[in-house]
Amino acid sequence: MCDQEKLAQWALSRRSFGAMGGAGLAAACAPMAGTATGGGPGALREQSVSFATADGTMDGFFVHPRDRAAPGVLFWPDIAGLREAKRSMARRLAASGYAVFVANPYYRDVSGEQFADFAAFVEREGFQAVRPWRAKLDAAAIMRDAGSAIGWLDSQQAVDRSRGIGTQGYCMGGPFTVWTAAAVPDRVGAAASFHGGGLVREDSPTSPHRMLQSETDYLIAIAQDDDAENPQHKAILSEAAAGAGADAEIEVYAGDHGWTVPDSPAYAPEAAERAWANLLQLYTASL
Repeated sequence: MCDQEKLAQWALSRRSFGAMGGAGLAAACAPMAGTATGGGPGALREQSVSFATADGTMDGFFVHPRDRAAPGVLFWPDIAGLREAKRSMARRLAASGYAVFVANPYYRDVSGEQFADFAAFVEREGFQAVRPWRAKLDAAAIMRDAGSAIGWLDSQQAVDRSRGIGTQGYCMGGPFTVWTAAAVPDRVGAAASFHGGGLVREDSPTSPHRMLQSETDYLIAIAQDDDAENPQHKAILSEAAAGAGADAEIEVYAGDHGWTVPDSPAYAPEAAERAWANLLQLYTASL
């Protein structure tokens, strides 16, 4: 689950994590193969952007193919927020033919990058820093943000508005994808949650499992350790998807919480590549 207790377990091993060394972490966060940033075929254009929302000014990172309009994607980061690992993932997705906006989910309090990577998040006591920022990110706030972000994407020449919007989220961003689809069901054709925390909240009327949409296709990729803690959640999600008439691929992957994120202590390259391939398959079929 995407919560302080889980991440605190990572923090206990900060010395061994630090022993990975700068070279290993830099390699994990390097731009992915196939990403072109020059002026030739397949080149990308990227920039920092900001726009108004009902709650302030959202900022983030926007990257897209330079030579054509492409389906838009709203990318929700994990608890450590906007940083190079997420920008690199967005570039890789853009190189596959998508216009990707990586949101700063904490824009109500801070702008831009706050932690260079997960190592910095741990060393700078990130749990305590983000706690008041995260507290503002309930379903209603994220749905407002999603409406604004998708409206902004649809106003960009780089976005093909004849195609559906995709959304993907990691850790705390997993539930945000479901709330995004619920906010703009007529635009969001695909939503992918990777090791999302809090997808099933039994006492909440806005629990993501209660807000699945028939108009959206879902990929819900569950970490093996999260499944071990709550083995009933995958069945609850499957039943909820069937009840909503939603097409949902729900699967437990051979990786612990954070396995898809290059700068995470739990990064598992083989399982991460499988999740990435399934994401592209979802977007190809649904957008």
